[in-house]
Amino acid sequence: MTEYGELNQTSLLSYCGLNLVKHKDIVIDLEQKGFVDKLEEPWGNKKIIKYKITEKGREFCRRILEPYEEMFPRK
Repeated sequence: MTEYGELNQTSLLSYCGLNLVKHKDIVIDLEQKGFVDKLEEPWGNKKIIKYKITEKGREFCRRILEPYEEMFPRK
């Protein structure tokens, strides 16, 4: 996610290999813990919900996820 900037919730969950209906709570939890910020943009009569990684989320990626990915790369 760090390389994409902002993603809408469908794109974010798809990028992570998750299902919006089943896994939306994960995104809510990430927001509550301060790893992502939720942004709402008007789109006609509706709103588009996007998420953007926070500095706390970037630090988590640098310290935890990047070393993990280096040791156990995805195939």
